[in-house]
Amino acid sequence: MSQKLKLCWLGAVAMSVALSAVAQDKPADFATQVPLSVSGEGPWYRLELPLAVQLNARQTDLSDVRVFNATGDVQAYALARETARTDDNRTLTDVKWFPLYNSADATEHAPNVRVQSSANGTLVEVQPSSQLEAGEEELRGWLLDASGIKAPLQQLMLDWTSERDGFQRFSIEASDDLQHWQSWGEGQVARLTFADERVEQHEVGLPGQSARYLRLLWDSPHSAPTLTSAQLQSVNPRNLPLPLVWSQSLAGSSVKAGEYTWQLPMGLNIERVQVELSQPNSLAPVTLYGRRDSSLPWQPLSSGLLYRLTQNGQDVVQNELQLPGQTVQQLKLTVDERGGGLGAQAPTVKFAVRATQLVFLARGPGPYTLALGNSTVKAANLPLATLIPDYSPAKLATLGKASVDGGAVVAPVASTASAPVATDWKKFGLWAVLLLSVLFLAAMAFSLLRKPPVKP
Repeated sequence: MSQKLKLCWLGAVAMSVALSAVAQDKPADFATQVPLSVSGEGPWYRLELPLAVQLNARQTDLSDVRVFNATGDVQAYALARETARTDDNRTLTDVKWFPLYNSADATEHAPNVRVQSSANGTLVEVQPSSQLEAGEEELRGWLLDASGIKAPLQQLMLDWTSERDGFQRFSIEASDDLQHWQSWGEGQVARLTFADERVEQHEVGLPGQSARYLRLLWDSPHSAPTLTSAQLQSVNPRNLPLPLVWSQSLAGSSVKAGEYTWQLPMGLNIERVQVELSQPNSLAPVTLYGRRDSSLPWQPLSSGLLYRLTQNGQDVVQNELQLPGQTVQQLKLTVDERGGGLGAQAPTVKFAVRATQLVFLARGPGPYTLALGNSTVKAANLPLATLIPDYSPAKLATLGKASVDGGAVVAPVASTASAPVATDWKKFGLWAVLLLSVLFLAAMAFSLLRKPPVKP
């Protein structure tokens, strides 16, 4: 190796060592530190990052998240989070539906039926288990055949005809054998006319599980509508989205009638907003806007009809708006006052974002600490496939688990803004080594360049 190359190599090594030492993260560099507890088999541990902790980050993309061991050594980690909702892996399938009849005076929860199906489980015919006389039968609900869908079900879309407008409420049950049924909660669709406009709600959320059959049973059988269309949205099981996590209630402000604003703790990729409807019999057509900061114009995010109405002695509530998942830090809701408005005081809201998972490779002694809250550090997370060489979604579920010690309690480090700043002689020394190395390299290179070439 020539003398020039040797000098360049030595200078590069010195620079690399000095820069890596200067850039080494320490727990004290972060405003918030949260103790972690671990369980299960390591060395990899998976943490569901609580939203209350996440909101202490200073960077929207969580570049300032770190994990340290007991001696203050940073741990290698990866983040699994979705920055926006995508529909690339979602499939919409039209499914067959079969009416479920029962006698008008029947008291059982669900009609007993006889079912004829093909060899692959596809329904061919559904009939009441006992013969009903003409005029005795009453439409109780509908049986949907999802046997042709092999992926988890995320959403149900219905269309229907009925003699009158209003709300349609029903229970949702799922089964793989038509004998054993599991509750999937309740659904609600609506068709209303307001201020010469048609307002319709056709979508019902499902829990993201697989099932061959769905049973919809109307709360008020006499008002069960006639279905004209039934569709199920499914998602590739290898690309199941992380669940939604909801915030605590957030107070807002109002500067004029029918307009309310909220300031979020940081920029977030919000997918849903839930508006508090404190007063019964509230009806509010609304439009929701968002923006990153006050210097930017408002952008429309969603619109719909929010309501809390009393029917048959119970509340019928629709207080959520679905958003596209883009990053916002300020929200504004405008309300059509013809519905009576939402009052002079701004209602509280809750917002939902996709959960964030953090996976770290435990190295060195525990206990481990999650640190965040630094606006200047660079991202240090690795891809999951790099952190875990034989990574797969199935393996992710088998990793050890980490959790925030004591729930979602955050322990901010005392601010040092007003305290006297101690001189970091170690850091000054490292910078001096770096500068001397560069000057030495430059001097040697200049000397070699001025030296006359050796004559052969």
